Amino acid sequence: MQEQRVTTWLELQDLLFGGSWNEPLGRFRTSFVFRGIPDARQDLSATLNRQGAFVRHERDLLRAFRKYARGVPGTAQLTSVWDWLALAQHHGMPTRLLDWTFSPYVALHFMTERQDFLGEDGAIWCVDYHQTNQQLPQPLKAQLRLEGADVFTAEMLAEVAADLPTFDGMAKHPFVLFFEPPSLDARIVNQFALFSVMNGPDLSLNDFLGDQHQGVRRLIVPASLKWEVRDKLDQANITERVLFPGLDGLSRWLRRYYAPRPR
Repeated sequence: MQEQRVTTWLELQDLLFGGSWNEPLGRFRTSFVFRGIPDARQDLSATLNRQGAFVRHERDLLRAFRKYARGVPGTAQLTSVWDWLALAQHHGMPTRLLDWTFSPYVALHFMTERQDFLGEDGAIWCVDYHQTNQQLPQPLKAQLRLEGADVFTAEMLAEVAADLPTFDGMAKHPFVLFFEPPSLDARIVNQFALFSVMNGPDLSLNDFLGDQHQGVRRLIVPASLKWEVRDKLDQANITERVLFPGLDGLSRWLRRYYAPRPR
């Protein structure tokens, strides 16, 4: 893993968009996905295995969620365990999934949204899914080739692994894949969201990515730069009002935008 501390807004832009030129396409189309961390000391633990709190209860949690969520508007079209996991993650239930985005600016937003962390160095994780895909089991690689895709959809993933035990048993070595959730609401669409998932509830994505020699960058954004980043994101309309459509997002934006800067 490469780690670099940035010092200016322009340097941050160069690093976030570096390597995005796609020669075969003749376009700037990156194969990186991004995750913003408000405190660089935080790791990439999913809520399921954060401090080992819920690992043993993964099946219980998902079974209960599906039982009690049935009948709620919007759940009738969910057909696979991956749809249900995405919905559960989206609404805050502990899962093995972790939120990522195709947009570096959305990642910057989540790094700078909380004022109580603006005094701490933040981090942006940048992961090249072309590199992580090389470590996928053959059936998963074959599914990507069949679809001509680089990341999975929930539907594609269900074609190869209908349940979590099947998915976990596909390889003895740890691997990570990225999949796009169904468009459950405008929030997922506007955040250009996707999830990472590993083949075991107790596996550490932090450890896995830390061991990668290619395709993983961790950018440290010092606290002294975060206010400039935040103000420029607001000017670019990368705000809670856009990323969380509705009155809740509007209120979150207003509360943060008009709050005084601590002295």
